[in-house]
Amino acid sequence: MSESPLPAESNYPGNLYVVAAPSGTGKSSLVKALMELDSRVSPSVSHTTRAPRGQEKEGREYHFVDQAHFDALVAENAFLEWAKVHNNAYGTSRQAIDDQIAKGTDVVLEIDYQGALQIKRIYKNAVLIFILPPSWEELRSRLERRAEDSDEVIEVRLANARHEIAQAQHFHYVIINELFDRALFDLKAIVHAHRLKYAVQRRMHVDTFDGLGLTGVGEAE
Repeated sequence: MSESPLPAESNYPGNLYVVAAPSGTGKSSLVKALMELDSRVSPSVSHTTRAPRGQEKEGREYHFVDQAHFDALVAENAFLEWAKVHNNAYGTSRQAIDDQIAKGTDVVLEIDYQGALQIKRIYKNAVLIFILPPSWEELRSRLERRAEDSDEVIEVRLANARHEIAQAQHFHYVIINELFDRALFDLKAIVHAHRLKYAVQRRMHVDTFDGLGLTGVGEAE
């Protein structure tokens, strides 16, 4: 696992939402539904050495690369963070994130908890959201229903999930995905509420705040 140096400017106009969860919790489905409902949110497409699953396509869910290509990107310091998860490598492009948030775009990043905590150290304004399953029994059932992994792999994912879930305490928000529609409502509420925070509004509407004499007032988020 590694991380790149801090960006020179952390007071960017766009917002960065980082969503983490154990496999089978419904993270990808929630993020996809959020983007369908909110045109202001754009995805960050990570690199991975794992093979595509199901209907996944290159450049949409992930950039699928081999280990040699991934290692070359690491050597070039191209990733904000990278980590090994379930014996596969995942990395987040620094340039892709910086370009989007510098333009005022809201970016949502699906990532494992290790990467999420690294991102928080790099981008002090990042919003960390953890998705929990309603129970261990339901998590196992979801992993089995999606029929993508062998029984052995499912056991590995469940064992890893126990450690991953213990990290939820380090996140800003926690959503329990028992009913999908309710969890999606909660995710939308977090995104919208964050946009209305004083510091975020000030970054997005500099002229309005300056005109009202609020320049430099309320620096803390």
